Amino acid sequence: MTTASDTPTRSRRNRRAEILEAAARLFAARGFHGVSIEDIGAAVGVSGPALYRHFDGKDALLSEMLLDISSRLRESAVTVVTGSPGPEETLDALLDVQIAFATDHPALIIVHDRELGNVPEPARRQIRRLQRLYVEEWVTVLAELHPACPAARLRAATHAVFGLLNSTPHSAGELPAQDMRPMLHAMARAAIAACAR
Repeated sequence: MTTASDTPTRSRRNRRAEILEAAARLFAARGFHGVSIEDIGAAVGVSGPALYRHFDGKDALLSEMLLDISSRLRESAVTVVTGSPGPEETLDALLDVQIAFATDHPALIIVHDRELGNVPEPARRQIRRLQRLYVEEWVTVLAELHPACPAARLRAATHAVFGLLNSTPHSAGELPAQDMRPMLHAMARAAIAACAR
């Protein structure tokens, strides 16, 4: 049951999510240093200074943006790994998680690739730690499927597959998502099989 006290919290959360999404689009299009707080405010229909009610500044906004997606990917992987019946199904589910992210959030991929260096410490260390943990979820599953393959090779294969799947900023708009997703899935499966040989 929703109470009156829940509404402001939910509204604030939704507003933060709206700001993060708008900032991701702007950072992807113009770069972190090419976007002002006023630009982000204008994109969500508020004054720039009003954003300071939600974030301490542009650095904090970028940090939360990349921490949030890194955390969500890691949590999704943990849920998949603990809930799937076997390694084949787990790999398919992990691929689905990464492909959904790649097709739904190409702006975040661009921002991460270009702007991680602008995230202040210790947030950058947290992001990298979450990403390492996410990779290790994949490596654990791949090791079950390919027990003779060294962990370093499986880790390299995982990063290579991420590179393939996260190429969506370059291919966005070429195919609709319902066509792109199964193609990416098949390509990633083939790439993993090739790396594990």
